[in-house]
Amino acid sequence: MNLPYFISKRITKNDTGSFSTVINKIAVVSIAVALAALICAFMILKGFENTIKEKIYSFSGHLTVSKYTLSTSFEQTSIIASDSLVTKLTSLPGVDYLQTYAFMAGLLKTSDEVQGVIIKGLDNQFDTASFSKHMVAGSFPQFPEEGYGTEVAISAKIANYLQLGVGDEVLAFFAQNRPRYRNLQITGIYETGLEDFDEKVVLGDINLVRRLNNWGDHTVGGIEIFLDDPSKMDEAETLVFENTDTDLYVDKVSDKYMQIFDWLRLLDRNVVIFFTLVLFVAAFNMVSILLILIMERTQMVGVLKSLGAANGLIRRIFFFNGLNLILKGLFWGNLFSLVFCWAQLQFQLIPLDPENYYMSHVPIKFDMMAVLWINAFVVGITALALFIPLRVISRIKPIKAIRFD
Repeated sequence: MNLPYFISKRITKNDTGSFSTVINKIAVVSIAVALAALICAFMILKGFENTIKEKIYSFSGHLTVSKYTLSTSFEQTSIIASDSLVTKLTSLPGVDYLQTYAFMAGLLKTSDEVQGVIIKGLDNQFDTASFSKHMVAGSFPQFPEEGYGTEVAISAKIANYLQLGVGDEVLAFFAQNRPRYRNLQITGIYETGLEDFDEKVVLGDINLVRRLNNWGDHTVGGIEIFLDDPSKMDEAETLVFENTDTDLYVDKVSDKYMQIFDWLRLLDRNVVIFFTLVLFVAAFNMVSILLILIMERTQMVGVLKSLGAANGLIRRIFFFNGLNLILKGLFWGNLFSLVFCWAQLQFQLIPLDPENYYMSHVPIKFDMMAVLWINAFVVGITALALFIPLRVISRIKPIKAIRFD
């Protein structure tokens, strides 16, 4: 029989209705709240990062191959997306698929307003299934196999400013040596919450941009590459660069939108700070609570010592007592956090202002492996903290402890 565990279990059972019961409940609640806060914070942060990154990836891919130029204009130089280049890039390890694109600056004009926009021409390789989550009305444009299409999808912000809806037509002007215009048919309205896209990008047919620029069938503005694993973007950038011509430039989306990705990294740092503070508070609470429990059981410690119990045996009694409180706190903390995160994911209970947070509700990303690691850290840190008050036991004198009141 494990004597320390047996005694710990008995004194916990016999404490019902005593002051120790209140202390035990406080310990369980403090551990549960700390763990629930850590799990919820982690899942919300990862959901936030995942949502922002998916929106950026859906517009720009993970890597972009374009003509090397010092110009920052959207009126980009063109490249030839030859079959050999496309085949070579597609066959590289880590590449999922790629799509071509081309930009064209223009003006959308209604009877009352004018709005400067960037027409982003896309082909039939565009992943409309992934982008469908951003569509708030209508459907994504259909691109014909022959000729060019005039169907476009505009953002909700542009639609509100120009007072346009699904099914409306809008006149688009393009400033060239001989100014051109086209009547565009609005088939869908999207919303990402990211100002870089929503304020200016109109999605249309790449053949329309080719026609306006007098380009050939294989001429594009650039190639967007999508990876199997975005975390290996640095390695993929080096590999793609080594397999393209010297006049082509390979750009990571994290460099292209550096401010957003730096902001996300800053959020990661804040979570680490929050994680450390919460663990410190939880450990401090366990130290305080165990000291109180030892003080309340001082007479019992004196009796055990007078009967010949070693300090190590008494320490294990209170260690099992503290570990029992930690495990109860873990159970309730995991239960509350997982139920709350599931409810938020399913029912979107907590809304957000898209103008400030780029999304309409608090996002959640379940990662059970991360939950296990958080549990392990909480158990490890708080269990180690228990050894601090246990050192007090060796200083307790049996005679004084038995007389202690």
